Amino acid sequence: MDLNSLINSIRNFEGITRKNLIKDITSRLEETYNISGRTFLGFGDDASALEIGNSQVLLMATDGMWGKLMEADPWWAGYCSVLVNVNDIAAMGGKPLGMTNVLSVKDKDICSKIMDGINEGVKKFGVPMVGGHVHPDAPYNSLDVSITGIMNREDIITSCGAKPGHKVLVAIDLDGKIHPQFHLNWDTTTMKSPELVQAQVKAMNELASKHLVSAGKDISNPGTLGTLGMLLEASNVGSTIQLELIPRKHDISWEDWLLLYPGAGFILTAEETKVEEITEILEKVNITTSVVGDITSDKKLYLSSENDKQLVFDFNSDKIMGIQEEKP
Repeated sequence: MDLNSLINSIRNFEGITRKNLIKDITSRLEETYNISGRTFLGFGDDASALEIGNSQVLLMATDGMWGKLMEADPWWAGYCSVLVNVNDIAAMGGKPLGMTNVLSVKDKDICSKIMDGINEGVKKFGVPMVGGHVHPDAPYNSLDVSITGIMNREDIITSCGAKPGHKVLVAIDLDGKIHPQFHLNWDTTTMKSPELVQAQVKAMNELASKHLVSAGKDISNPGTLGTLGMLLEASNVGSTIQLELIPRKHDISWEDWLLLYPGAGFILTAEETKVEEITEILEKVNITTSVVGDITSDKKLYLSSENDKQLVFDFNSDKIMGIQEEKP
C-alpha cells in the first residue's frame, strides 16, 4: 500500500475541495443566523436545529444534486435526493418528517426521470415529498431538496461532541454495488426492502435516544476520511486512523473505497464502554461497524498502515469546511 499516493488522492478529491467555500458563505450569516433566538444548532452539521418547545427541536437540511450526477443518471439523482436528505436527519438521530424540492429542467423527459427517481426514493424511505417549485424552462437541469425532521433536544447527535480518548467508529453497509454510471456511489438501498432501509434510519434514532454516541456524521460526498475530517474540524480535535480496520468491500481498491458515497454509512465517536452496544444495534440492520482509531487533542488527522503513519490534514492550517461548530 502506497500511503502517500492514497493520501494525495484524498486531499485532492473534488468531493472534499468543493467544501472549501462553505466557511466563506456561512460567515456572511454569523450576525443573523440566531436572530429568532430559536437556533439550537447552526452551521457545520448535517442538519440545523431550531427550538420548538417541549424540549424538542426541528431539524432542517438541504442538499443539491451534483451536476455530474444529474448528467450521469437523472433517475438516480432523483432517488439520491431523497436518500441524502434522509441520511442527514438520521445522522443527527432524528425522525424525518417530509421534504420539498426546487426542480429546474430544460425538457420533459429529464423531468419525468427525476420525478420517477424521487417517487421511488419516497417509497423506499417512507418520507413524503410534499411540495416544491419547478422551473420548466431552465437552460440547465438541477434539483435541490430540503427536509425537516424532529427529535428531543437532549438526544441530538452533533458533529462537535468528539472528545480526546473517544473511539472513532466507521459504520458502512457493505452489501451493495457501485452505480454503473456514477462510480462514486456505493448503492446499498435499491436492492433492499423498505423495511430494512427504514430500520437502518431507526437504528440511528436508537443510538441517539440511548445517548451512546458523542458525535456523528453520515458519510457523504467527501468520502470516509473527508467526512471524518469535517467532524474533527467541528469538534476541534484530531485522530489517528488504522487503514486496515475500516470496513471495506475487498474487491474494491482502498483509493476507490475511501472516496465512495455509501447509501448507508456513518462516522461515529463514542466512549469505549459504549462501543459494544453501538456495534450490536447497527449490525442488526446490516451495517458493519468497526473501531478504527482514537480521538486526539492535536487537531491533526493521521492515517496509518502497517508500519507507516502519515498526516492527512493538519486542521491548524488546513480546512475542509473550516467551521468549528458551537451551540449558540
